[in-house]
Amino acid sequence: MSRIVRSSKFRHVFGQPAKKENCYDDLKTSRTAWDSNYITANPLYFAVLWEAAGGGSFAVIPWDQGKPKVDPKMPIINGHKSPVLDIDFNPFNDNLIASVSEDCTGKIWGIPDGGLKETLVEPLQVLSGHRRKVGSVLFNPVANNIVATSSTDLSVKVWDIQKGTAICSVDAQHTDLIQAVDWNSTGSLLATSCKDKHLRILDPRQNTVVSDTEGHQGVKGSRTIWLGNTQKLFSVGFTKTSEREYALWDPREMTKPIARQSIDSASGVIMPFFDRDTNVLFLAGKGDGNIRYYEIVDEAPYIHYLTEFKSNTPQRGMAMLPKRAVNVSECEIVRLLKLGPKLMEPISMQVPRKSEVFQDDIFPPCFSGEFSLTTEQWVAGQSAEQKTASLEGGFVQRDKPSFNPERVEDAKPLSERELREEVDRLTNRVAYLEAELVKRDARLKELSG
Repeated sequence: MSRIVRSSKFRHVFGQPAKKENCYDDLKTSRTAWDSNYITANPLYFAVLWEAAGGGSFAVIPWDQGKPKVDPKMPIINGHKSPVLDIDFNPFNDNLIASVSEDCTGKIWGIPDGGLKETLVEPLQVLSGHRRKVGSVLFNPVANNIVATSSTDLSVKVWDIQKGTAICSVDAQHTDLIQAVDWNSTGSLLATSCKDKHLRILDPRQNTVVSDTEGHQGVKGSRTIWLGNTQKLFSVGFTKTSEREYALWDPREMTKPIARQSIDSASGVIMPFFDRDTNVLFLAGKGDGNIRYYEIVDEAPYIHYLTEFKSNTPQRGMAMLPKRAVNVSECEIVRLLKLGPKLMEPISMQVPRKSEVFQDDIFPPCFSGEFSLTTEQWVAGQSAEQKTASLEGGFVQRDKPSFNPERVEDAKPLSERELREEVDRLTNRVAYLEAELVKRDARLKELSG
């Protein structure tokens, strides 16, 4: 057996949990059984799916409020008619957040500077078009005002949130529940994992499936994410014998994975997170207390196990903060937010170095929070990489883009009487048009005779 240890800057990365006074307790995390991460975050706020009576709710909490216990009477966002299933912050405007719900809609919300002062019930924009509950929402990483949603109507839609309209929709390609959706680094393609055990790569602007292959053969949930600038696709799921496993795919040839490895026999769905600046991958299983990390490289075997963070408290959900929010003076390469039923605990992933000099080898220029494409450029078919900025000297927040939504009013459901009247009206209209066609045919026959 070889005794050579592979050289890596991240071989000794360790997880440092926050002290009790820097955690957030007494949260009312939603009890919905939907497979989402339950939490998302940006440098100003973190948001949690909230358990509240009546309708669907989530809380948006500023980082400088609520420690160590949040106020049970704090204002929340409560504007959906059914439970909220997923949320995502706008990557270019920290005060905008999107939510999707069992009520078949997506909504865009504006957070006032400093956080909510009162419970918010009126969204800035409503995304109506899915026919069944909407399970995921994800902003485009490079194009402004572009967001993707997936639904149990088996469609994936891409929206212009300023106009409130669906730009494109990939329908009739998935045959079962869509379990995960992720944008690639240029914002041009979407990857999905599905309960029909297939992985798909979609080109939403062409409304087509670029690639379709068998993924994980287990019946439990699977996830898939793009691995940043490596342009590779990573997936996690279960084998036929219910073991958890991961697979790495080359999107140019999806007939079989370029790497596949069993992880363990635990039952929780794995939530993957990738730091594109260091190529370090984090795997956190629901119901687990541990987080495994791996380094992704360009040569086989491509995925190298580093170590794991262990804890006695299981996680129900998890999120990863944007790189511009980390503490570079402590060599913090990633900060994960571990969510339980009541407690949110930040976990700092650090490289053990003593030097106080800025470590440019582990902190390359990262995503700056600025968009690279306008909505119109993206719709026209352009692609681009994310804009980057150095963290040396501290991150300077750019001006956030303005958001001027064109409100599309919710369509109110018709009553039974109104539906019957509409059917009668349309039936009469069809009869009238058929009679007009008969008259037209008769006139044409007379003219030709």
